[in-house]
Amino acid sequence: MNGQYYYGTGRRKSSVARVFLAKGDGKIVVNHKGYEEYFSRPTNCMIVRQPLELTEHLSSFNIMVNVEGGGESGQAGAVKHGITRALLDFNPELNQF
Repeated sequence: MNGQYYYGTGRRKSSVARVFLAKGDGKIVVNHKGYEEYFSRPTNCMIVRQPLELTEHLSSFNIMVNVEGGGESGQAGAVKHGITRALLDFNPELNQF
């Protein structure tokens, strides 16, 4: 990713996600795969999108995630947490949500 990016680390259970946001068109890549390909359950895909939908930034950023440890559900929660922290790095006023 080139240019300015925003960073957040998310943790849940034994999973850790490093999340990088950059201005873009809404692509989410997790461990070099599209997030819908990486997470097999639609529920986990929904969990990943939640902070973006809540703040109305679903198609504002391209997101690159490295996640490790734990199972699929814990990883989805860690990615959600990381996206939330990266959004706060982008705009601290989003904390009101």
